[in-house]
Amino acid sequence: MTAAPTIPRASPAPTGSRVGWTALTAIVPMVWGTTYIVTTHLLPEGHPLFAALMRSLPAGLIALVIAQKLPHGSWWWKSLVLGTLNMGAFFPLLFVAAQHLPGGVAATLGAAQPIVVAILAVAILHEKLSTWRVCWGVIGVIGVAMVVLGPGAGFDAIGIVAGLAGAASMGTGVVLTKKWGRPEGCSAIGLAGWQLTAAGLVLLIPALVIDGVPPGIDGPAILGYAWLGLVGALLTYTIWFSGIRRLPVTATALLGLLSPLVAAILGTLLAGEALGLVQLAGFVLALTSMVAGQLAPTRAPTRIAPELATTAAVPTSESLPAQAPTRNTT
Repeated sequence: MTAAPTIPRASPAPTGSRVGWTALTAIVPMVWGTTYIVTTHLLPEGHPLFAALMRSLPAGLIALVIAQKLPHGSWWWKSLVLGTLNMGAFFPLLFVAAQHLPGGVAATLGAAQPIVVAILAVAILHEKLSTWRVCWGVIGVIGVAMVVLGPGAGFDAIGIVAGLAGAASMGTGVVLTKKWGRPEGCSAIGLAGWQLTAAGLVLLIPALVIDGVPPGIDGPAILGYAWLGLVGALLTYTIWFSGIRRLPVTATALLGLLSPLVAAILGTLLAGEALGLVQLAGFVLALTSMVAGQLAPTRAPTRIAPELATTAAVPTSESLPAQAPTRNTT
């Protein structure tokens, strides 16, 4: 009986390639950083489920048309699970947090995602806990808080729960995406299309029943939905899933610190506010933690006693593997 082929996850990229993939993947959270400003300035208020639906379903259907491939086997339910975690639950929670909290508070809660990913990587991927990256993740949260939290920041229970739940939802989705990889013959845009479509179908009935269609959708709202769907979902998730396959999962999650920093920059530019010394120090701290989190701590080489090194360098007949007889396989 012939065993079914297994598709391994992509092996870690070489150093040069990894730098390139890290730079490309970093664009994704920078684009996601525009979500706060688009939500508060362009979209109708009070319709988080509908906004999540418009961000996922149209983009997912477009991706399916481009990829021309549907899920098969276990990937039907895997796509549903990943789509719900990465988008179907995360998008509404993100919009709820953005509408119930000042952007800075919501961004700080979202910055906790790398810590969630580091812990889940131990439980789900059976990786060794990276104390290095967890510490830098905590420092990154502190840096983001210094940038975006002001003395007048308001706290709302619903918004806080939504922000933390959103970080946990997408953090779980990121780790499971790394665990399950990508099936043979499926492109990155195809995987994004499966998940975005699944998320849209999960959101369809709740969005129409609970939120309904916002009255008087104007030009700016259409522009906002198009940006969030085509650029903030279709393009970014295609890049994001490609990056997750090639980069360490916790290091990839640390790139998410760019999202609240970009949100803070856009908010400052639109509001005409200047950054103080505390905010600038927070920027430096957050960026430092993000860069440091991409690096693995160096370990001192193990010293070998000279006599052991000499013995190890000269193999004996007992240490050499026996040569297997050659067999004609043709």
